[in-house]
Amino acid sequence: MKTLRHGYVTAPVLGALWCFVIAVTVAVAMSFATGAPFRPSPILSLIWGAGIGFAALFGVVALWGAALAVAALGIVGIGPMASGDGTSLVALAVGHGALALFTALGARKILEECRIGALTRHEFEEAVIRFLTGFGYIFFTAIVLIPFYVMVMTSLKNQAELMANPLDFSIDLTQGWGLLRSYGELMTEYGFGSYLWTSFYVSVLTVLITLAFAIPGAYAVARLRFRGQALFSRSILLIYMVPMIVLALPIYIAFSMTGLRNTIFGIVIIYPVTTIPVALYMLQGYFRGLPAEIEEAGLMDGLSRLKVIWKITLPLSLPALASVSLYVFMIAWNEFLLAFMLLDDPSKFTLTRGIASLNSSEVPRQHLMAGAVIATVPIMVLFLGLERFMTKGLTAGSVKG
Repeated sequence: MKTLRHGYVTAPVLGALWCFVIAVTVAVAMSFATGAPFRPSPILSLIWGAGIGFAALFGVVALWGAALAVAALGIVGIGPMASGDGTSLVALAVGHGALALFTALGARKILEECRIGALTRHEFEEAVIRFLTGFGYIFFTAIVLIPFYVMVMTSLKNQAELMANPLDFSIDLTQGWGLLRSYGELMTEYGFGSYLWTSFYVSVLTVLITLAFAIPGAYAVARLRFRGQALFSRSILLIYMVPMIVLALPIYIAFSMTGLRNTIFGIVIIYPVTTIPVALYMLQGYFRGLPAEIEEAGLMDGLSRLKVIWKITLPLSLPALASVSLYVFMIAWNEFLLAFMLLDDPSKFTLTRGIASLNSSEVPRQHLMAGAVIATVPIMVLFLGLERFMTKGLTAGSVKG
C-alpha cells in the first residue's frame, strides 16, 4: 500500500483505469451513434492511460500534450479504441478526440492533489474516491440511458432498416417527420390513444381513493390512541411481504366469480389495495413529525378533529401529499401484472397491457419500442417536474418539530 501512495505509481495506475473506462464508454456511444464497429483496446487503453496519468503530474501543458498525442495515435490505429474497416475519418476524429478529451479532463480532476513523490493518506484516498465517483456516475448513467436510447432509436426506424442491421442504432435525419411514423400508426391503427386515456384516469382515481383511505388511517395511527394501534402501525406493510404473483390466482378467481374481471371498475378497486399500505406508511411518519401543539391549539379554539385535519394538518402536509400522490400515480401507471391478468378486452386495456399485446411476431418491433417510449416519457416528465416536491415530502417528516 505504501508503494501505491507515491505520485509516480498512483497517477499512472488511476490514469490507466480511467482511460479504459472512457474507452469503453466512447466506443459504445460511437457505435450507437454512427453504426460503425468501435471497440475498446484494453491493453493499449491501459498503456496510453498510464501515460496521460503520468503526464498529469507535470502540469496542464504536459497533460494536454499527452492527450493530443493519444488522439493522434488513435486516428492512425494504435490508440485506446479500435474501429472496423470503412469507418469514416470524421467518425474517427470525433471518437478519438472525445476519448482523449474526457480522459484528460477526468485525469486532471482525479489527480488534482497528486504530485511526484510520496502522497499523504488523504491525498491518495481522495484520488481513489474521485476515480470511483467518476466510474460510478458513468456506470449508472449508462445503465439508465443505453436501454432508453436503444428503445427510442429502434422506434424511429422502419422495418427495412431493422432487417438490414438490427444493431445499427443510428438514424437518418433526412427522413424528417417520417421518423415518427411508428407513433402515428400506434395512435391510428392500434388504439394507443385509448390506452393512454385509460391509464391516466385509472391512475388518477387510484390516487384519489388511496388518499381518501390513507390520510385518515395515517392520522389515526400517528395521533390517536386506540387498542391495537401498535400492531396496526407495524403491520401496515405486511402486504408487501406476500408476492403479488401468489395472490394472482385468488384475485382472478374472485373477480371472475363476481363479474369484475375485464372491467375498469375492477381495476380501480384492486389497484388501491397495493398502494394504500405504502401511502399509510409514508404519511404516518410525516404526521408524527408535525408539532402536535398546533393541532391542540385548534381543538382548544373549538375546532372538531375533522376540521383540525382539514384546516391545519393537510395544509401543513402538502409536500408529503404531493410526494405520495406522485408515487402512487407511478405505481398505478406502471402496473402490469393485475392488468394483464384481469383485462382481455382491447377497448379496456391500460397502457402496459396494450404494450404487452404488441409483443407478437405479427407486430413490427419498432411499434413495440414506440409503445414503450409513449409509456415512459409522460411519467418521466411528471417525475422530473415534481421531483423537488417528492424529495421534500419524503424528507420533511424525518426531523421532528
